[in-house]
Amino acid sequence: MADNLENAREGEGWLPGRPALAGVPSRAAVRPPRPIRTGGYVLFVLPALLLSMSIIVIPGALTFLAAFTDWDGVSEPWWIGWENFETLLADRRFYEAILNNLKWMGLFLTVPVGLGLVAASILMRRKKSHAVFQIILLIPYVLSPVANTMIWVNMIFDPTSGVIGFINANLFPVPYPLGSTSTALFAVASVNIWNFWGYLAVIFFAAMRQTPEEQLEAAWLEGANGWQVFRYVTLPHILPTVALMLVIVTIFALLNFDYVYLMTGGGPAGSTQMLSTMAYTFAFQTFEVGKAAAVAVVISIFGIIASAVYVWISREGLR
Repeated sequence: MADNLENAREGEGWLPGRPALAGVPSRAAVRPPRPIRTGGYVLFVLPALLLSMSIIVIPGALTFLAAFTDWDGVSEPWWIGWENFETLLADRRFYEAILNNLKWMGLFLTVPVGLGLVAASILMRRKKSHAVFQIILLIPYVLSPVANTMIWVNMIFDPTSGVIGFINANLFPVPYPLGSTSTALFAVASVNIWNFWGYLAVIFFAAMRQTPEEQLEAAWLEGANGWQVFRYVTLPHILPTVALMLVIVTIFALLNFDYVYLMTGGGPAGSTQMLSTMAYTFAFQTFEVGKAAAVAVVISIFGIIASAVYVWISREGLR
């Protein structure tokens, strides 16, 4: 017995992965843990941290400070406190811009999300050709907003040479959608929805593919129709993805700028004016950088709220 213990201590007759004698720890088991050296990791992430601070943190802090100044972007800024925010709260255009943002958000939380879910459900039945259809759906999304705008403004919405012009000349009169205060916002939103919904379809399709195949087969064998399979089998599995995409769409709706600026510039008569285009007008047309920064702070507040919801959903999930 003593010889066996001595052999176990010395490692004689010991096989890797199997102790020589039960109850006797090996040298590897009693070896003290190595200290964790964080210096290398800090150096590894330092460039990314510096880049983030230089393009996000520092400009964000400067924008926040500029919101409390009277500044034209060139001369010395003057500290005026809350005056810019008070001016915004007294401006009717500010509330119209918020209302337009809310309308835009409502459109994007319903139409492209619904289209994406329907398209993803159809792709689930295309076992061999779904990759080709995903590429087709992503083509509008990867195109430049300038290219998309030129296609729609010159080839579809143009009242003389576009599709609407053809309808006017050969079928029945159609009002110019970008020239009416009642239709301009929906016309611009339709172009952005056409650009965006394919991306959502691909994301939802990737989430649907994680649904256990045996559950889908069991539902079909039990006689469930397509809606019942989606409602009771597929949707519970993709609900976290849907919730996260709704939050992301909300953030995008608050920050939208490109299509509105390229197609209408906020007109006609402010019917498509957004908080982002309002900030651009203050900064680069009237040179009221302090007011533009104040609008940017308001946008950031809404974005922080939506981001907080996103982080909460990511950590806690849907229960």
